[in-house]
Amino acid sequence: MNVAIILGRLTRDPAIKVSQSGMTIARFTLAVNRLNKKGQNPEADFINCVAFGKTADVIGNYVYKGQRLLVEGRIQTGSYTSKSGEKKYTTEISVNRVEFIEKRSEIPTQVNSCASNQNVPTGGFEQMGTEVPDQQWMEQEEIPF
Repeated sequence: MNVAIILGRLTRDPAIKVSQSGMTIARFTLAVNRLNKKGQNPEADFINCVAFGKTADVIGNYVYKGQRLLVEGRIQTGSYTSKSGEKKYTTEISVNRVEFIEKRSEIPTQVNSCASNQNVPTGGFEQMGTEVPDQQWMEQEEIPF
């Protein structure tokens, strides 16, 4: 079984692309806290995520740097050859669902000011999800992450 659920903050605004077939693809990174070995002083893991279709559209329109998100999906590995001919390996979460965890007014001031021009929902929790039946997008895109 391959299920991943993570809670973290976006490290930067999501990168949105549209594939040749017209599918929206959103890529973003979440900073996820974990406790160190002594159970103190949380450290962060930076986890790459990718979403498709309607989920990617919503992420592109409403998600921004610093926002706290709950992401559900599966761990996906891949590889590509860089322009220099070197083989690169990737690990990311292929997102099925996203939930907004905090209202815009709950986001720290320094983060909120960065996103003041975004069309961010002001209501409570929202969720969305899209399953992608065909993963051929990987073959259609030149994607060095």
